[in-house]
Amino acid sequence: MAIERPQGVHSPEAARRPRSFTVMALSFLAGALVAILGLFLIVRASQGLAGTVGSWLQRTTHTDMSQPTVVDRIQKLQRLETVVYTMDKIVTGEKGSAILPDFLAGDRLLLMVHGEVIAGIDFQMLKASDVTVNGKKVRMKIPQAQVLVTRLDSSKTRVYSRQTGLLVPTDPNLESQVRDDAERELRRSALADGILQKAQENARATMMSLIRSMGFEEVEFE
Repeated sequence: MAIERPQGVHSPEAARRPRSFTVMALSFLAGALVAILGLFLIVRASQGLAGTVGSWLQRTTHTDMSQPTVVDRIQKLQRLETVVYTMDKIVTGEKGSAILPDFLAGDRLLLMVHGEVIAGIDFQMLKASDVTVNGKKVRMKIPQAQVLVTRLDSSKTRVYSRQTGLLVPTDPNLESQVRDDAERELRRSALADGILQKAQENARATMMSLIRSMGFEEVEFE
């Protein structure tokens, strides 16, 4: 049996459906607003915390600029190499007889050498009295430059020529003697070219940069 409903009258189920949808939409919108507000508060809080930590670090950071600290920092450099001098040269070594001519009893060697001399400062020789700190100013006496290393590069050093007399064997010690002579000649040449003066100048420039990096404004050398 069919039930007739007056026009304009709706069932309770049909009335509830739009209201349920509206409530759900409003709830979703409110939740989204709460989430956005919470995220905003978290970001602001983290920024404030970062600023507080940064300010605290800036306040607590301290650089020790005392005289013992400066001396210790420099002494830790130990041997500072500031100049490298290289040389390529042919060095001669020979032995002969006072009686027989060289083609019978002589031994002659030509050695093509490649070597280097390294000069610098041994800062283990630095004394505490060599450094004076006065506020932002440092006065320093740098130890004298010296030759730290003299050596031949064996990979680039070779026998260029060897001539031995008909009546004598090859002297096994001649090449090592020529090598020793070459090292001495290399050292003499480097000293004559002013390697120590250059090493001292470079050491001053290095010390200037190092001391200023520690926060000092003026550096004076004796």
